[in-house]
Amino acid sequence: MRPWRSSRLTVDGTTYELPRPFIVLATQNPIEYEGTFPLPEAQLDRFLMRISLGYPSRRDELAILERQRKGHPIETLGKVIEADRLVKLQEQIKEVYVDPLIEDYIVSLVSATREHDDIYLGASPRGSLALYRTSQALAAVRGRDYVIPDDVKSLALPVLGHRLIISPAARIRNIQADDIIAEVLSTVPVPGSRAGSRFQRETAPVRG
Repeated sequence: MRPWRSSRLTVDGTTYELPRPFIVLATQNPIEYEGTFPLPEAQLDRFLMRISLGYPSRRDELAILERQRKGHPIETLGKVIEADRLVKLQEQIKEVYVDPLIEDYIVSLVSATREHDDIYLGASPRGSLALYRTSQALAAVRGRDYVIPDDVKSLALPVLGHRLIISPAARIRNIQADDIIAEVLSTVPVPGSRAGSRFQRETAPVRG
């Protein structure tokens, strides 16, 4: 998923004005690579998130059969929000508070990917920015106006996983980005994990 920050796009010397919001969604099949080429790392880095769907559960697959018994859902699909409203929400997300300790946690996670022995190339600062912004959005979706460590941890894999280049030696051992992200999350100290930390004191509920 890639939200364009610019209002224009230039291709072969021609500039096109883009509406807001303008979002690019791309799909990738884990098989049938023959005749196609993976995106360069610099282009992958510009996608905000990568989400792996996998196979549906048995219950969900039965629901798919039922929903498409007489037609495809796309035929009756309607909009769920006005474009102007979505743009306003995108701006409001920026007001969700991120404590400096959380910012340090985000940078520490991203920095750890650059120092890991099994990673040839770690996440760029664009990864830090993406993890920062998506954590704000997730906090808002969860009904909070501030980010907590769990927001960051929930998004580490979908935001950072596609930005990592695994070393050849690690690929031989069948080490995946998921494994490395899980290891990084388990080793980088979480804000509030140490008793008496400022983040823990400031976010603790007030008891009457």
